[in-house]
Amino acid sequence: MFSPVARAVTIGIVLAVAIMKGWPLWQVDVNNAFLNGELTEEIFMDQPPGFEVLGSNGYKLVYKLNKALYGLRQASHAWFHTLRQFFVSKRRFHASQADPSLFIRVSSDSLLLLMAYVDDIVITGSSSIEVQASLQGLFLNQRKYVQEILHKTGMVDAAATPTPIVSMPKLVASDDSQPFADGHLYRSTVGMLQYMCITRPTLAFCINKLSQYMNSPSETYWRAIKRVLRYLNGTMDHGLFSAQGQFKLVCYFDADWASSLDNRQSTTGYVIYLGPNPIAWCSKKQIVVSRSFSEAEYRSLANCVFELLWIKQLLEEVGISMEQAPMVWCDNTSTVSMSANPTHHARVKHVEIIITLSERKCSMVLCKLILFHQLTKLLMCSPNPSLPNSLQIFGMLFKSQQKLFKRLKDQENVRERC
Repeated sequence: MFSPVARAVTIGIVLAVAIMKGWPLWQVDVNNAFLNGELTEEIFMDQPPGFEVLGSNGYKLVYKLNKALYGLRQASHAWFHTLRQFFVSKRRFHASQADPSLFIRVSSDSLLLLMAYVDDIVITGSSSIEVQASLQGLFLNQRKYVQEILHKTGMVDAAATPTPIVSMPKLVASDDSQPFADGHLYRSTVGMLQYMCITRPTLAFCINKLSQYMNSPSETYWRAIKRVLRYLNGTMDHGLFSAQGQFKLVCYFDADWASSLDNRQSTTGYVIYLGPNPIAWCSKKQIVVSRSFSEAEYRSLANCVFELLWIKQLLEEVGISMEQAPMVWCDNTSTVSMSANPTHHARVKHVEIIITLSERKCSMVLCKLILFHQLTKLLMCSPNPSLPNSLQIFGMLFKSQQKLFKRLKDQENVRERC
């Protein structure tokens, strides 16, 4: 039995809301948290060596636990249950339906939010405290954690690299390289790198890719990990910055059709912004093989909209109303057509269930699906300060590649696919 912990998306949302609302933030670390957990069942344990006491009849006695101990399987769950009972029954909080680790207290003139991650608690809310004008945002950085990873893997003095992964050649399950000698080191390093994705969205794709070969890693996969570590060594001061802005949800999603050379499964990727702040991002393989590029795109849309609906529910629970309908950006005309038209062609019957679910979720979220062509036209104009920096970078890359694509299109008569 494990303790529920706040989702990384919930943490990002609460921090973004606190910055955008100008609320103060407090962090609390509970000492010996598990020792405060109240047990709801009878648990007995052997006496520790050197402190054995025999009964009157000479038999060995055992201890009956009144509270949880560290090392007990139920300890974390008992601690969270005790914490929840305290906040709900004695402090008039209520647990969020979207995330049970988020506690909310609403009064006539204030709102208080409390997140629990085992024994770490983050508190924020509205109050009469004035925030100085110089406090423009919040910067999250894991520099110390990066140094720990580099020390563990012996990569402290490694040369930096500008990118975490190469596009070619692609990693495959079966290659000609030798098995990596220390499989435990590979798995533990990937596990540590997964926590880096909390503040480094740029690592989501490569870490997800490397996590697919935990069972039998090879030297090729370890070299890929070392490249990620060299990238971290050169970007140790990078992190996630949350700033003030308008309360509006914007999502960008895409799919890489049949990108896996092992089983031809597609890859889904999306990022969701609350104002100027990225609060949720994902890069993972789809669970089935898509038969067309449009199907892969639509499955990505479905995953994106489901996450968007959950975020909207969480924001409504903490009293945040959107200034406009959530906006979803897409680069595929077929996906936009299937979203808008309830009549499906025979060739997309195999994804009709997903399409129906997405349409219902889209109507519940009241989101607006926009073709990415409109965004590229916007990016071709002068830089727009209202767009995220990542899209500004995309605009510069798009401009630099437009002439090359036009030349290839003229020479080979290639049609532009959307």
